Amino acid sequence: MAIKSRSSGVLMPVPALPGDYGIGTLGSDARTFVDLLQSMGFGYWQILPVGPVDSCFSPYKSTSAFAGNPLLIDLERLYQWGLLTADELATGKSTAPAYSINYPDLICNRHSIFKLAFSRLTPKQKTDIQNYVEANSEWLPDFSLYTVLAQYYSEEDWTKWDNQDLVKRTPAALSIARSDFCEEINFQNFLQYTYAKQWSALKDYANTKAIKIIGDMPIYVAHTSADVWCHPELFLLDEKGSPIEISGVPPDYFAKNGQLWGNPLYRWDVMKKDHYSWWMRRIKKALADFDMVRIDHFRGFSAYWSVPASEATAKNGRWIPGPAMDFFRQLENTFPKPSIIAEDLGLQDEDLVKLLKDTGFPGMRIMEFAFIDDLDNIHLPHNYSANTVAYSGTHDNNTLLGTFFDYTPEHRRYAFDYCGYTEAWENQWQIGGHQSPSCRAFIRTLFQSAANLVILPIQDICGYGCDTRMNEPGTTANNWVFRMTRDGLLQIDVDWYNRINHLYHRKALSVI
Repeated sequence: MAIKSRSSGVLMPVPALPGDYGIGTLGSDARTFVDLLQSMGFGYWQILPVGPVDSCFSPYKSTSAFAGNPLLIDLERLYQWGLLTADELATGKSTAPAYSINYPDLICNRHSIFKLAFSRLTPKQKTDIQNYVEANSEWLPDFSLYTVLAQYYSEEDWTKWDNQDLVKRTPAALSIARSDFCEEINFQNFLQYTYAKQWSALKDYANTKAIKIIGDMPIYVAHTSADVWCHPELFLLDEKGSPIEISGVPPDYFAKNGQLWGNPLYRWDVMKKDHYSWWMRRIKKALADFDMVRIDHFRGFSAYWSVPASEATAKNGRWIPGPAMDFFRQLENTFPKPSIIAEDLGLQDEDLVKLLKDTGFPGMRIMEFAFIDDLDNIHLPHNYSANTVAYSGTHDNNTLLGTFFDYTPEHRRYAFDYCGYTEAWENQWQIGGHQSPSCRAFIRTLFQSAANLVILPIQDICGYGCDTRMNEPGTTANNWVFRMTRDGLLQIDVDWYNRINHLYHRKALSVI
C-alpha cells in the first residue's frame, strides 16, 4: 500500500526507552514517549523486532517469529494487577547505568519476579490466559513447549537435545513432554499473555494520540527457534535438522567478506504448495500488532544469497530466485492493501526494482549513504519519489553525527554543501547535542525531500555520537544495549521539530 500523504516519525526501539527497571518497557515511559512524539508533530513511532532476543541480545535472531519479549513487560502494571508487592516491585529496579542495558543481570532478576507474579494468578486471570492460548493455538503452545525444553536441556539448538523423539517431534514424546512440563508451559503462556495485553494497551494509547506504530519483521528466522523446530519441512535442512545452506549477503562497500547471517533458508517450493500459509499467519499477526510493518531484507523475495553452511564467510554464495510476485499475489488476496514498507537496501537490480513497483510498497532510502561517493546515487534526496520512506540512518548505521566523522573530508564537504550548511569549515560541524547545527541542516534537507515519510533515529534527534550506535553489523560486542535517559528526552527541542513538521507539511497524518 502506497504512502499517500506527507508525515514523519522516530525510530526508537522499545528496550531503548528510559525507565527505572534496567530496560525500556511497555509501561508509563512508553506512554510519555508517545506524548512527546505528538507534541513534536510526528505521526509514527518505528520500533525494532520485539521477539525474545538471542544470546547476543539481537532482536533479529529470535526464538520465535510470533512471540513477544517478556523482558519488555512493565512490572508496575503487574503490581497494579495485584501480582507483586511494593517491596517485590522495588527489587526490579536497576542500579546499572541508565544509558545501557545489562542483559545478564536483567534476565536473572526478571525470572524470579515473574515467577512470583505467576504464583498469584487469580482464577479469572488463569481463565483469561487459557482463552489467549486457545486464540493463538497456531503458535503459542509450540513456542512455550520449545522454550521449556530449551531451558531443560540448556540448549536452544533443538538438534542437540538428548531426546531424539523430541528432536523429531513424535506425537508420543510431545504428549509426554506437555504433561511432564505442564506448569513450566503455563508459566511461558502467562508471560506471552501478559506481554500481549500490555502491548495492546500501549498501541491503543498511541493510536488515540494519532501516533501509528511501525513494526519490524526480519525476513528470516533463527535455526534455534520454535518455528524451525515445529516446521522443519519449510526450511532447507539436512536429515538431522541442521541447515544445508544459510542466509547472508555478498561482499560490498561495507563488508569485504559479505555478511554471513546464518539463518536457515526457506523451501519456497514447499511453501508455495499450501499458499505460503506459515507466512500468511506470520503477517496476519504482525498486521494486527502494528499499524504498519517494515519487512527487512525485502530483496530476498526477489533473489536471495545462499551460502553453504560449511563456509566461514558469505563470499562463496550464489543468487537464487525468490518467490517474487507469486508470494505477494497470495499476500494481496489474503490481506488486501497491506500496510507494508519494503526494506529494499543493498544491490538494486532490475528484478528487485520491478518487484517493488509491482507490489506498490514504499521502498527505503538512507540519506547517510547519499554522500559516500561522487555519483548521483539513489540515496540523494533529490532522487526520492513520493512513495518512499527516507531515513537519516537506521539501527545498522552509525549515528548522523558519527557519520560526519566517518566521511572523508571531500564527502563531508559534499554533504554540507548539499545541505547548505555554511559553518562547516570552522569545525562547527563537530558540535553535537540537541541543537547540533550540522545535524539540523542534514535533517532539514531530509524533511524538504519528496519522500512522503521520513524517519529519524532518536540518536539523530538528540545529536548523539558514535558511542550511542545501536548495532554494527558483523560484530557481537556492545550491540543492542543503548538506552535513552529521561533527561536526554527532556532536552529535545520540541518546538524546532514541531516547526519543521509544519513547515514541510508533515504534520497531518493520513495513510491510505
